[in-house]
Amino acid sequence: MEHESVTTNERTSTLPGSNQPTIANADVETDRGRRGFAAMPSELVRELAQRGGRSAHRSGRAHQFTSDEAREAGKKGGHASALKRKAARNKGNDGNA
Repeated sequence: MEHESVTTNERTSTLPGSNQPTIANADVETDRGRRGFAAMPSELVRELAQRGGRSAHRSGRAHQFTSDEAREAGKKGGHASALKRKAARNKGNDGNA
């Protein structure tokens, strides 16, 4: 008795709680640049992110920023951006041109 092997580039499945099929690319040799979330349709990625966010909030694992925390985080990000811009400007003015 011979066994026949069948290969396919795509497999379909459905997400738990969803009736919409998803497509996962099983042939990574032909398309190395688009794997994981990058290979999924943007609508599906968005749906997965929404589900994760809702689940985290329901279970109490999601962080809720206070106004003070958000303000401090914004200051840190702005300060880091300003330092990068300043370093980029000074890189051309080091006298080694």
